[in-house]
Amino acid sequence: MHIDINCDLGEGYGAYRMGEDREIIGVISSANIACGFHAGDPQVMARTVRLARDHGVAVGAHPGFPDLLGFGRRNLACSFEEIEAYLTYQIGALQAFCTALQCRLHHVKPHGALYNMAVGNEELVRSMAKTIARIDDSLILVLLAGSDNTRMAALAAEEGVTAVFEAFPDRAYTAGGTLVSRQHPAAVIHDPEQVAARAVRMVTHGVVQTIDGPEIGLHAQTLCVHGDHPHSVQIANSIRHHLEAAGVTIRSM
Repeated sequence: MHIDINCDLGEGYGAYRMGEDREIIGVISSANIACGFHAGDPQVMARTVRLARDHGVAVGAHPGFPDLLGFGRRNLACSFEEIEAYLTYQIGALQAFCTALQCRLHHVKPHGALYNMAVGNEELVRSMAKTIARIDDSLILVLLAGSDNTRMAALAAEEGVTAVFEAFPDRAYTAGGTLVSRQHPAAVIHDPEQVAARAVRMVTHGVVQTIDGPEIGLHAQTLCVHGDHPHSVQIANSIRHHLEAAGVTIRSM
């Protein structure tokens, strides 16, 4: 049994640092690197690609809406044509850094509001998959795991790319299998041991406990550790330790 552990990295900007990228890179197997629209800048992107490459961590693009002030977490009223252009611009920028630094771009994980807008949105998923396929059809598209995994995987495959599904051990889930809004005080789980226990249940049993109590099915191939979480390093270490103790191998998606 195996699983990928991914983390959003490179989310500093100019003189501002966010996250503990150097501390967490040795724990994860995939890195989603901000591409300059919601966070990151050319120097941060270059440093983060190099960091991932040097640690044997798979490099992914983490494109979002052009929303530095809102950290990409605000819904923008954009056409599919605009979103396709935003994705192309950001993926292309990170792909150039990968080429220059002699490593391969491996996957694409949309960020923030763009990621959430894709949940259950077949037209948007198809649009994103089509855009990625035009750039490089070997790139993996990362989507939120849920009850529609099979349908979304089929849509992505029709456009020529593979979809991989992601779960969040440090986020609360609704009974419908979606993430609890960050507006809710219990949306983010902070205790590393609790988060690790949830990760083990997700991987070994394919279930997650909802905010209302009952467990629901949740089948994922990658687990996300939030780089901007105040306890991200402790949580990542705890997740990896408990998964490996349960006989789970950690490897990129």
